[in-house]
Amino acid sequence: MTDTLGLRERKKRQTRSLISDVASGLFMQRGFDNVTVAEVAEAAGVSTKTVFNYFPRKEDLFLDRYPEAVELVTRAVRERAEGESPLAALRRLFLRMLREGHPLGGIGPGYQVFWQVILDSPALRARTRELVEEFEGVLAGLFAEAAGTDPADPAPRLAAALVVAAYRAVYVTSIDRIRAGDPMQDVIADRVALLDRAMAAVERAVDAF
Repeated sequence: MTDTLGLRERKKRQTRSLISDVASGLFMQRGFDNVTVAEVAEAAGVSTKTVFNYFPRKEDLFLDRYPEAVELVTRAVRERAEGESPLAALRRLFLRMLREGHPLGGIGPGYQVFWQVILDSPALRARTRELVEEFEGVLAGLFAEAAGTDPADPAPRLAAALVVAAYRAVYVTSIDRIRAGDPMQDVIADRVALLDRAMAAVERAVDAF
């Protein structure tokens, strides 16, 4: 029974990955708003209904790694080392992802096309803002859980807002430099240092609060 469920889950993940990869390829070739879900389904060899079973919104076909991001930060906070603060655990996670070139690190060869697809689509930009707000809520909940406080307490909310703001500021700075033609490796190296400083500043601000 366990093996059957394991095989079923693997097949579901493979199907989800196939649909997302096909969709991303089409979106990057033709633009997000110029591709329909029906065209994605046909190219992936599945039905439109199947696409929506895995991705309730068209935008999530392109922003498909959001659940993975939530999983990573959740594990980082909940499985942090004894005596390590949630912010320190996140700082370690973010820096490791950057140094290892993890796709969710948000920077690397070819990412210019990914960013441009988002910039060219009002729908994708709106969905990105929604996901950022959702992510901030996830962080606030994790911080409250770690501190044993009420989720409505302003402290975890402030900490979450500062983390998101710091990460976004560093991310946007890196994107602007790459679009301006700065060498990728220089931007990545500087981003590691800047993100480290930004997260350290967040920790100091939260401690002071």
